[in-house]
Amino acid sequence: MSKKTSIARLSIMSNVFLIIIKLIVGLIGGSVSIISEAIHSTMDLVAAIIAYFSVKVSDNPPDKRHPYGHGKIENISGVIEALLIFVASFWIIFEAVKKIISKEEIDSIGLGFIVMFISCIVNILVSRKLYKVAKETDSVALEADALHLKADVYTSAGVGVGLLLIWITGLYFLDPIVAIIVAIFIMIEAYGMLKTAFAPLLDVNLPDNEIKTITESIQSMTWGCIDFHQLRTRKAGNKRYVDLHLEVPQKFTVAEAHDLCDKIEKAIEAKIPKIEIHIHVEPCPKMCDTCKSYEEFHAIS
Repeated sequence: MSKKTSIARLSIMSNVFLIIIKLIVGLIGGSVSIISEAIHSTMDLVAAIIAYFSVKVSDNPPDKRHPYGHGKIENISGVIEALLIFVASFWIIFEAVKKIISKEEIDSIGLGFIVMFISCIVNILVSRKLYKVAKETDSVALEADALHLKADVYTSAGVGVGLLLIWITGLYFLDPIVAIIVAIFIMIEAYGMLKTAFAPLLDVNLPDNEIKTITESIQSMTWGCIDFHQLRTRKAGNKRYVDLHLEVPQKFTVAEAHDLCDKIEKAIEAKIPKIEIHIHVEPCPKMCDTCKSYEEFHAIS
């Protein structure tokens, strides 16, 4: 089992545990804010399950039907997770408004506070592990899952503070108000996640800093009238793709042009991991005496 799959499974187990204790305490005490947290954890569980299967699929090698691999499945899972969060947020707001109108009181405030504290601790530990593996493997799905749990830390803390204020002041209307604030926070989280996950599905360029690194790597391996154009970049899952047109002197042989392309690819790969580079070689449109010969370049490179 890969590291990505193992950490995704841990996220599933932690969310199942939190959903059970939040639902029990929320239903016993009649707290819509705790129930809203149980719903949030349910969305986290769905996200964790989606992440688990997406990282398993994304690790599969390219095949006949998917010659570019399966990396974009992680982006698709991120979009689905974000949409699920929006649905949950609207449901929480609906239930909170009903609670405000009915003016129902809640019980077991102390127990609810303890559950929120446990939720914070569990999610802090699991989200840190998720973020660590997500950064190591450049996994969009795991990063989205970690973001879910990080948001759950803040919302659980908010609900805990709300319950504490209710216990101190006796103002029970604070419970649905806190639930609405939690829902708004979750929607903001979902919007950010949706943008991050959806961008690669449209083949958006790599970040500016990575494009700069690629450009500098190419330039470090060229001289004279050797130049490049039509540089295009994109990302699918944790895999980056680059293609460009490279102009070489007309006196270059096929073998010499191929050797230069290999050097450019290795220069880029040394600085950016998990990248696939395609170079289309073109003859320089002009003949001039300013270019060094391939042999001279080869001797100093």
